[in-house]
Amino acid sequence: MNRVVRIATRRSRLALWQAEYVGKCLAAVHPDLTVSLVPIVTEGDRVQDRALAGVGGKGLFIKELENALLAGEADIAVHSMKDVPAQLPDGLRIGAVLKRADPCDAFVSNEHARLAALPKGARIGTSSLRRQCQLKRSRPDLELVVLRGNVETRLRKLDAGEFAATVLAMAGLERLGLAARVRERLSPRQMLPAVGQGVIGVECPGADARIRDLLVPLEHAPTRLLLDAERSFAARLGGSCQSPIAAYAELDGNSLSLRGLVGSPDGTLIYEDRIAGPARDAASLGVRLAVRLMEAGAAALLAELAAGAR
Repeated sequence: MNRVVRIATRRSRLALWQAEYVGKCLAAVHPDLTVSLVPIVTEGDRVQDRALAGVGGKGLFIKELENALLAGEADIAVHSMKDVPAQLPDGLRIGAVLKRADPCDAFVSNEHARLAALPKGARIGTSSLRRQCQLKRSRPDLELVVLRGNVETRLRKLDAGEFAATVLAMAGLERLGLAARVRERLSPRQMLPAVGQGVIGVECPGADARIRDLLVPLEHAPTRLLLDAERSFAARLGGSCQSPIAAYAELDGNSLSLRGLVGSPDGTLIYEDRIAGPARDAASLGVRLAVRLMEAGAAALLAELAAGAR
């Protein structure tokens, strides 16, 4: 008997690419499966005139998709894991994570070959507090401009001359066939990535055994370990959408290393550290690193940011 899986997705070209990719992966391992997309316009897509931090954070991109799952209007939802808050709604789980793509950020400019080549006072567009924090640390002279919209919208504004450069995720540009726009790949040492950046996750109702079983072949175990470390770090920090937080985990055989960062949006105050240990302890390593940074002063900073003191 033919089986059907309905995939909730945002309507942006990148989100649709990701949903279609997951659909192809499912169809490849389940030939009798019929996949259909359920495109949804999220609050994050509707509000384009303000920075995400001021309207509720990245969770605005997935709330409606999760509501569709809870209402039985879709069977799974496909997300960029960097958009998924540390805490999921009751009854939902990340049923599978696919192999991580490039987790790094990309410097994009029409006139300048790299970030360091930007002239003093150059305008750079970004709405990410994480990117703002690290850009300000390395280049306090830059003028940061709030830039919202999907990848194509941001590139269109760049091409129109509204700013000199922007920073986007390598994975998104590559998935959209726009890798040629990258002028410089920013290594994690230059700019620590967002938690879960480059990872596609599939969310599903935890009680639906049929869907859970269908997703098993899509799971990439090494990526799950990386994600567990990074997301447990963010969860333990409990940072709000006003908090610049970054984390990046790497595997070396059975060992895992994790770098984490908490900073102020203006880049004047940054706490960062690194931890390493057995990969099987990924989640606990994330918690331990978060506690270490909080004890070093990040807890007070996070409290100030949450209270709107900065």
